Amino acid sequence: MNREVAEIVKIYATKSDRYLNEYLLGKSKHNLMAALIDLLTMYMNDRNSSTLREFITVTLAGYTHTEDKVGYNGYRLTTYGKPLKCEAKPQNVRSDGKRKLNGGGNFTDYTHERLRRDLKENLNVLVSGFVDGRLLYVLEFPFSCPSFVSKLKRQLEKRFPEGDIPGQFLRSANFNYRDYVECENLRVVFCLPKPRLKAYRNNIVRGFYDFLLEVAPDA
Repeated sequence: MNREVAEIVKIYATKSDRYLNEYLLGKSKHNLMAALIDLLTMYMNDRNSSTLREFITVTLAGYTHTEDKVGYNGYRLTTYGKPLKCEAKPQNVRSDGKRKLNGGGNFTDYTHERLRRDLKENLNVLVSGFVDGRLLYVLEFPFSCPSFVSKLKRQLEKRFPEGDIPGQFLRSANFNYRDYVECENLRVVFCLPKPRLKAYRNNIVRGFYDFLLEVAPDA
């Protein structure tokens, strides 16, 4: 965090709105732009919070974002009256790190009961990938996609072969692009054009990169 952003954050947290407004008005346009870019870079790459990445993923797909930590991440109205809900799974990796985007995500503290609930809701899953906070893709598919559901079921059955145990959870039910890429209703919400996508080749697992290259716009 640069010195200017640190000072703005400190004033916001400890002073009145009037004091903050006066402080910001005294800064040049260049200083304010630099502070905003630094703040966005820090927030988009925050390992402890995916709120902004989640917001971008949900809104680009046409949903209204919700910040309820217990429920789903967004909804949109349908002609049938009942809102269509979505669950967003954004991934962010560093360009200088070892982790690569695999089109996946995970469901924390999962159970057979929660799987049944998610299937009943008939929601959609949104997966997105960021490198250093920069968005590469957003994909959407129905939670009910057979290959996707099978992947979750296998992990649950391995953890709870006799069914759920009160107070116990599957800490992480994970998946990757192979578990939904053949889904009939898979939708490409957003993807970088081919020339820009190629710059991130080393940050994406090979098979998934090949898939993205096929669906990416030419320019």
